[in-house]
Amino acid sequence: MTKKTKLTDITELFKDFDIEALEGVTIEGDIELNITGGGGLNPALAYALGQEISHISLHMANIGRILGYPVDQLFAQALGMGVAGAPSPVAEMAAAKTRMQELLAAKFEVASVKNWTNPIQEVTLGATSADGGSRKSTVTLGGENALPYYFDAEMPHRNYITMDVFDMPIGMAKAVKSNYDDVINDPAEWAKKVVRDFNADMVTIHLISTDPLIKDTSARDAAKVVEDVLQAVDVPIVIGGSGNPQKDPEVLEKAAEAAAGERVLLASASLNLDYERIAKAAINNGHVVLSWTQLEINAQKELNRKLMKQCNVPRDSIIMDPTTAALGYGLDYAYSNMERIRLAGLMGDDELTFPMSSGTTNAWGAREAWMVSSPLSQDSEWGPREYRGPIWEIITGLALSLAGNDMFMMMHPTSVQVLKEITQTLYGSIESKAVDISNWIGAEV
Repeated sequence: MTKKTKLTDITELFKDFDIEALEGVTIEGDIELNITGGGGLNPALAYALGQEISHISLHMANIGRILGYPVDQLFAQALGMGVAGAPSPVAEMAAAKTRMQELLAAKFEVASVKNWTNPIQEVTLGATSADGGSRKSTVTLGGENALPYYFDAEMPHRNYITMDVFDMPIGMAKAVKSNYDDVINDPAEWAKKVVRDFNADMVTIHLISTDPLIKDTSARDAAKVVEDVLQAVDVPIVIGGSGNPQKDPEVLEKAAEAAAGERVLLASASLNLDYERIAKAAINNGHVVLSWTQLEINAQKELNRKLMKQCNVPRDSIIMDPTTAALGYGLDYAYSNMERIRLAGLMGDDELTFPMSSGTTNAWGAREAWMVSSPLSQDSEWGPREYRGPIWEIITGLALSLAGNDMFMMMHPTSVQVLKEITQTLYGSIESKAVDISNWIGAEV
């Protein structure tokens, strides 16, 4: 049986010998590399091989020194001269050091995007007494010269959040409903609570009871609810219908008259209803129109064009809602659509240079936001829905803020607080009130 000797053993064997030369001495034998692994020379194996060869080289050099060979002189010669016609390793190291010094001394400058030529249109919601209204403050959206939070193109206005209020009790996730049990039958008190307790920038009153398939509340009665909400709060408001294309134009006309002079946002004008009536109601009463389309950039261009050219809505009275698809239910598509719209506007498409609003509340339609657990037995544990739901709404809103969204329609107070903190931090100014959110989860975990 062949005896195996390690290179370290050979080094140890010769270290005490006084040898000046090796004439006629030959060291014979095989060198075995102990490298584990397989499957070809993958990066890990190549690294291990290189390491073993380096160790062998060091051991052989040590043996050469012990046996009297001028190893150090040879290495110095090799490093000094290098391969004929190629830079020596020493020269390469010196050049690398010089380049590093130059890099450290260099100044970092951000290049601007030359084809971002058009700022986004500024649109103001709400009217103070100086403007003929009764709001304590106003909200201005838009004005950006770049995508959100670019430090070389500061946003002139931060993102804003409007909280949803309904004119009748509706089915809601338990984590949401528990925050509104005491006001769910009174829209005016509901509006007060979201402003006073949850720091809403605005209030959206949804007149869903006007739907003929629900309560078929008259447009006149719906307008009375709008008046009550306007008296209850002093922030700008958004007025939404029921989504019924036949009833909404009439409802929004009456609501616009009841809120005349307050510069509210009428939600919404769309291609599948009589958008001309809604546009006319906005113009006659000094309001803003929400131009709503369903995840399609060309439809958004068409509706905006018709509102401007056909209905004569001023540019400073249009906000877009390209539709929000929630996390796990098309958020990537909603993001791409909003980002394309914002980039097209910045590059000069004057049919798309408007602020955008997101129906972030749609996140609560995702089953992951409200179900106790997965309906699939093989799924892993989802975790407490009392936390999961707000997180779903936060992630949906945050993603769309990065795509260029200016305003969020939301429901859960914790979601509102967290999203405001994040977006205002990115914007560069924390303005939110100090609010205790410890009781906002609203249910046992």
